[in-house]
Amino acid sequence: MKLIVGLGNPGRKYAGTRHNIGFDVLAELGRKLAASAAKSRFQGEVAEVELQGLKALLLTPTTFMNDSGASVLAARDFYKIASEDIFVICDDMNLPVGKLRVRAAGSAGGQKGLENIISRLGSQDFARLRIGIGSAPPGWAWPDYVLGKFTEDDIPLMRQAIDRACEAVAVWAREGIQACMNKFNISVKQSED
Repeated sequence: MKLIVGLGNPGRKYAGTRHNIGFDVLAELGRKLAASAAKSRFQGEVAEVELQGLKALLLTPTTFMNDSGASVLAARDFYKIASEDIFVICDDMNLPVGKLRVRAAGSAGGQKGLENIISRLGSQDFARLRIGIGSAPPGWAWPDYVLGKFTEDDIPLMRQAIDRACEAVAVWAREGIQACMNKFNISVKQSED
């Protein structure tokens, strides 16, 4: 079984914000894969899908970003999911808008949701997909930026990023993390050349 986690904050107030891109990817993935109705479990919303012939869980923690690890830990332990079968999707202010970066493991790099998951699981050894949201403009506090909505110019880039993120999840499930990194850790411009 695979566990695919999208990070964000619950509630209408945060819908469509930069920090909720993980939720947006899981919603699109669920739509594309005809996910089961979501159920409230593990301090989150869980839906089942079939992904590359495997059973997978789509988990959106409802704990708020900074405590996402509680939800991930509960789901991992209940289903006894191995670290290599966990894939976390989140935003990243250090990447340009719409750029994807896949990693097999590693530090949180300042992302508070990843930091909490690493702390709760006691390991950095799980795959993650970071989606660039760009950095805060001069004069903006970073919390205001990440909790703000995408600009009109950014929306087409983010739609493309969400589609590519869904494809990245499928490649990860079918071919493994190395193939996923090889295919998606390039710029959009490079992939069009």
